[in-house]
Amino acid sequence: MYKRNNWSLVLIAVSAFWVVTGCRVAAPVREPEVKQLPGSAGNAADSLGTGDQPWKQFYSDKFLASLVDTAMVNNPDMQVAMQKIAILNQQVLQRRAAFWPTVNAVVSTGVDNYGDYTMNGVGNFDSNLSPNVTGDKKIPDPVTPDYFIGLRSQWEVDLWGKLKSQKKAAIARYEASRQEQRLLSTQMVAQVAGLYYELLSLDNELDILKKNINLQQQALDVVKIQKQGGRATELAVQQFEAQLLRTQAMEFGVKQQIVGVENELNFLLGRYPQPIRRGTPILQQPLAPNLRQGVPGNALLNRPDIQAAEWQLQAARADVAAVRAAFLPALTINPYAGLNSFRTSVLFTPESIAWGVLGGLSAPVLNRKQLKADLKIAGSQQLTAFYQYQRSLLNAYQEVATQLSNLRNLNEQYGYKEREFAILSAAVSTARDLYIGGYANYLEVITAQKGVLDAELELVNNRRKLFAAQVDLYRALGGGWK
Repeated sequence: MYKRNNWSLVLIAVSAFWVVTGCRVAAPVREPEVKQLPGSAGNAADSLGTGDQPWKQFYSDKFLASLVDTAMVNNPDMQVAMQKIAILNQQVLQRRAAFWPTVNAVVSTGVDNYGDYTMNGVGNFDSNLSPNVTGDKKIPDPVTPDYFIGLRSQWEVDLWGKLKSQKKAAIARYEASRQEQRLLSTQMVAQVAGLYYELLSLDNELDILKKNINLQQQALDVVKIQKQGGRATELAVQQFEAQLLRTQAMEFGVKQQIVGVENELNFLLGRYPQPIRRGTPILQQPLAPNLRQGVPGNALLNRPDIQAAEWQLQAARADVAAVRAAFLPALTINPYAGLNSFRTSVLFTPESIAWGVLGGLSAPVLNRKQLKADLKIAGSQQLTAFYQYQRSLLNAYQEVATQLSNLRNLNEQYGYKEREFAILSAAVSTARDLYIGGYANYLEVITAQKGVLDAELELVNNRRKLFAAQVDLYRALGGGWK
């Protein structure tokens, strides 16, 4: 007896040792320090507030607003994003439901054939010999049925916050998906607006080419008449005609570009190719005021990509907390209640009512290596999310700083292009007058005409770049979502 007690104590000590060692929790993951955003982007102190401005106010063109509205509803990527949000919302509900016990309605039946030399076989045989066991209470032998109708439940008590951490991770991923949908909205608005302004720019280029084709045709007619009068040569006629053909070829190239941009816009709008209605020409479109100021760095924290990265980081932290809690003992309670009998004839009687509850603590012992691997994976995912968040901050700041500088320089460039175009327009009239008066040759007229055409096209292209920079800055500030 003494030796048996010693062995029992040894087994208890070994079990206690394994439980204690199994309950040790690994240290949390240490993150590097976040690189804080500088005070302001663009070397200015005043905030634009542009990112908080609704896109319907920022883009005043009603035709553009209609296109954006259509894209928000019909674009396939937007529809996919909404379904992703719906899926993650259901995952949050799943994690919340994990706090409550599961209850299952059970109808089960089974049979057991116990051997004569088993505990149940001997016990059943002994029980049937008792004078207290009579009638329906006698146990069927050798085959014993078992019938159950009732409820069985399982409930894991969240002692260490594992379920809470899993719920927190699910909520964080849901919020991240909402921010990703915001990000997609800002990108969608920027894409539609950029293509719309490109379309207006191409329309203007087409008008310029048509106007110059008419002027060059008139110049060609004049030089042909001068040739007949002996005042011009065949070479002059050929030069003017070649210039006209070049401009006519450019016209068809611009027409094809318009078709391509229209089709690209229709794709974003989730519809088949059709004409795109346009508003005011691009040279008459107003630019948003006060866009060349700076913006405080902290304002960039409202960008949806930064907020999405921050939520993903919170989700990764919660995943690590859940894995760490898995090292600790789990308390599970399994109650049941219902009708239980080995005879169907008495199954639905009060005497067959049965209930019970089983509770127990379970701690990992032999699967600790798997848990350690899970923890290392979760830790690496947390650090990955941290570095992605840091990358989002760096990218946001450089985007805004670049676009602010781009907008200022393009605005200055546009002023010079306007002056260049005005001078070259006057030079064309001067060259024609001098040519008619015999003070200039035809090459000077052709050069002047080519120069003013190129200058006017560059002026329109510069205006398009101004609007593109405005669109990019609005997107970079997180604007364009509802």
